[in-house]
Amino acid sequence: MQDQNQGGQQLLQEMRYNQQPTTSVTNVIVTQPEPASNPLMLTGLQGHRKWTTGLFGCFDDIPMCLLTLCCLPFVECKNASRLEECCCIPYCVPGGTIIVRARLRTIGGIQGSVCNDCMTLACCGPCAVCQMSREMDNMGIL
Repeated sequence: MQDQNQGGQQLLQEMRYNQQPTTSVTNVIVTQPEPASNPLMLTGLQGHRKWTTGLFGCFDDIPMCLLTLCCLPFVECKNASRLEECCCIPYCVPGGTIIVRARLRTIGGIQGSVCNDCMTLACCGPCAVCQMSREMDNMGIL
């Protein structure tokens, strides 16, 4: 019986000897995980930036200001063409200039809403059209 007891103790000592010391690992999270996004959406619903020029920044570009003042239909049609839309949209489609402004905001990721576009064009139409032209210049849309 003593042999069995010694054999058990020897086995227990071998098991203790072969055990590896346990270590704990701590992971520090530096950035929070982002929520899963839809790969089909290029930007958030509200856009990610503001207009590069203000609504009343017309005097930063005097030639465009004068052209818009003297020939608003030409500038509206030119803006539509620059966005690869039919140049007749501003005058052949009801709310055409609103559509062009919303398209520009979408392409550029500019914050805003269709309601805001509608009110801006209704109250300050020529200034808004001039702002759109400046924005396309700044975005490199020729």
